[in-house]
Amino acid sequence: MTDHQFGRFGIATGLDSSPHSLAAAQTAEELGYPAIWLSGGPLPGLQTITDLIDATKTIKFITGVLAIVTYPAADVGATYAALEASAPGRFTVGLGGAHGPRPIERLTAYLEELEVPVDHRVLAALGPRMLELARDHSAGAFPFLITPEYTAEARNVLGPDKLLAVSHLVVQETDPDKARAIARDTISFFPTIPAYAASLERQGFSAADQAELPDHMVDALAAWGTPADIKAKLSEHLAAGADHVAINVITGITGPQPTEQWRALAPTLLR
Repeated sequence: MTDHQFGRFGIATGLDSSPHSLAAAQTAEELGYPAIWLSGGPLPGLQTITDLIDATKTIKFITGVLAIVTYPAADVGATYAALEASAPGRFTVGLGGAHGPRPIERLTAYLEELEVPVDHRVLAALGPRMLELARDHSAGAFPFLITPEYTAEARNVLGPDKLLAVSHLVVQETDPDKARAIARDTISFFPTIPAYAASLERQGFSAADQAELPDHMVDALAAWGTPADIKAKLSEHLAAGADHVAINVITGITGPQPTEQWRALAPTLLR
């Protein structure tokens, strides 16, 4: 497996350039998390990545992901070059968002234009063709909403030497009904996106499963319980061939960063 020095566990969260977000990034770094995957929808702009790196010292940032329809390759390449000069090794370009017709062709053309070294870019690959593209034209893949069984399949496609980083939902709640309700609310959006619906179907979740989100599906896609329970679930991805798991902590509350949950999980995940 590849070594991008991201450690076994990182954080996936949406951040911007606000004081609250910068403070959250500093907290994650102080707790010892080695990497933050910037997720949760379109970023406010490429300047955000620079602001986050400037506000921290060593933690690595990976866009998880930049939509190629929003960010021109020239702009992404210029941002990468500037950050590599000022903070070498701290920014990896994560790309995706090639939805609609001919996504493989669109992303391939973008990668050919992008002036970022292959070992500093990853793809949000879900399907087998996208995983093959990640294998051949990037450092590896960053899939989301997948089971450990699918992680094993992704590793087989990528081969032994490419990065496989998985983003997994986490709910720090021990009550099964409450935990599943929080997870179900987040998961319910993704079957409405064709690429995710197809990915879930490949993983064995039927159309009825995707509509109803039964407990077994929620439990497969979200880790909940005590910190030890959560680590055990996330570690299934590592055992299946992942190099790294980014925890996407959800609380059912919109707005504040889940820094207290990061803090509560850190002693278990990072020891």
